Amino acid sequence: MTVAGSDSGGGAGIQADIKTITCLGAFATSAITALTAQNSVAVNGIAPMEPSFVSMQMNSILSDIGTDSAKTGMLYSSEIIESVTSTFKQYSVNKIVVDPVMVSKTGSKLLNDDAIEILMKGLVSIACIVTPNVPEAEIMSGIRIDSVESMEKSAIKINQLTGSSVLVKGGHMSNTVHSMDTLYHNGKIRHYSLPRINTKNTHGTGDTYSAAIATFLANGNSIEQAVENGKEYLQRAIEGSFPMGNGYGSLRHFWKLESV
Repeated sequence: MTVAGSDSGGGAGIQADIKTITCLGAFATSAITALTAQNSVAVNGIAPMEPSFVSMQMNSILSDIGTDSAKTGMLYSSEIIESVTSTFKQYSVNKIVVDPVMVSKTGSKLLNDDAIEILMKGLVSIACIVTPNVPEAEIMSGIRIDSVESMEKSAIKINQLTGSSVLVKGGHMSNTVHSMDTLYHNGKIRHYSLPRINTKNTHGTGDTYSAAIATFLANGNSIEQAVENGKEYLQRAIEGSFPMGNGYGSLRHFWKLESV
């Protein structure tokens, strides 16, 4: 199940989540938190859903179909975060992946400033893993990240603040030849490293990664294995990425199906 915003350009958000979940062999359900008018260049408008309607969507799914795991993406406001958190608690959903989406690839703000604390104290505290990129991890931890050591410190600090396992994604550290992510889980640090792919066709990488992790968790993977498998899926999707519009191009989500 994905709870996130809709990307009219199709590269990120709910659209990227559903593509990822489907390509990995699972059945995707969704609750939309906001509509966006966007393309590869800019987010031109945002129309958030009423928090009660976000809950209604989730209730409709969870009361009938249920879910083996869930992920969240763009939540936009503190009121929506509170509704999502309350509904997950109501149905005792225990495999939740939180992608703390704060800013779009094109630089538009996707989470209100006053919602960050509520996100951490509420939703992240009931999640099994949160997956911030470097700028998001800096905001959540208050630690400047410019090295592997600071990635580790940030992950540990976010865990101390929320209780969730933490995956700090290193894609924004472009001065490295490898893209390395740092996981803090059960008191241990683990690194996941793959060669960096130099391309601007990376729209929706965070959404895709977190959706893949959630899908592998639904299939019974441990958190460590779900992250490893999710990173491999994302790597192949970036390798096959292609231009779409005049800005950030799209991932090839369907490589998994094409290779069968």
